Amino acid sequence: MAKKYAFLFPGQGAQEPGMVKDVCGTFPEARRILDTVSSVTGKDMTKLLWETEQAELSRSDNSQLAITTASLVIAEVLRTKGIVPSAVMGFSLGEFPALCIAGILSFDDVIRVVQKRGQIMQKVCGEIAAANAGHAPGMSAVIGLPPEKVLEICSGLKDVYAANLNSVKQTVISGTAEGLAAAEKAATEAGARRAIRLSVAGPFHSPLMQKAADEFEKVLADVMFNDPKIDLFSNVTGEKVTKGGDAKKNAVLHLTHPVQWTSEEKVLGGIMTADAADEWSVLEPGVGKVLSGLWRDSGFGEKWASMPVNSVESINGVL
Repeated sequence: MAKKYAFLFPGQGAQEPGMVKDVCGTFPEARRILDTVSSVTGKDMTKLLWETEQAELSRSDNSQLAITTASLVIAEVLRTKGIVPSAVMGFSLGEFPALCIAGILSFDDVIRVVQKRGQIMQKVCGEIAAANAGHAPGMSAVIGLPPEKVLEICSGLKDVYAANLNSVKQTVISGTAEGLAAAEKAATEAGARRAIRLSVAGPFHSPLMQKAADEFEKVLADVMFNDPKIDLFSNVTGEKVTKGGDAKKNAVLHLTHPVQWTSEEKVLGGIMTADAADEWSVLEPGVGKVLSGLWRDSGFGEKWASMPVNSVESINGVL
């Protein structure tokens, strides 16, 4: 049996001060990635990743660049050890390191694109907050209802949208303060265990981010998106991407459309199930372990458990 790997790249919110510091201190190839990102962006990445307080690191213009860098650091160390993926997918922001590893975006381009994306989103979220002082739009996690029920609830309310279809147990919604409050109440009445308001800067993955999408589309206008070299799955469609042009369109739609994570998991799991001739492993390279938990709930985790890879110890555990 040949050994195959699927990589799941984490999204915004996974950041933490000190991320991949031990990895960069142990593996020279990891430090080279960090230095290259610093050169491309003009930003001291060691200071950003290791010396920035959580509140500042959580800003979109900081966290998106930091998380993408951490994911690419781990992916590069794994590559030098002979561990390269046959399939990749990323949650929200995580789709951008996935685009790089799949060969759709060059390394320098993905860093530049993510830096601009974070800056645009931070600016637009600041404008939204200023215009809605005291009742700014945001996001909420609905726990304990199937995504179909959450979609039904949102469809009957104003200014609230299903944003992240995370698992059979969890859906994140985006909307105005009033829309979120109405949806949280309806979800609780429908049997949700909890509805938790999230500490995020804005109503991500909803039509309320259209201004950011319009600005980001201009950033991508002259960026080359190649056809993928390995299997890659889109948050926007939940399906496999076969053309670079489609990936480019989806990168813009990404800001205003929901993350179809459960659909992506089903497609990837179906490919792994059909590929009886090979042995698969699922890894979560970068920061945190959220996606490994979602994969566990997908129905495929019992056969192929996902392993977070974010430290020297976890890298050695893969080898």
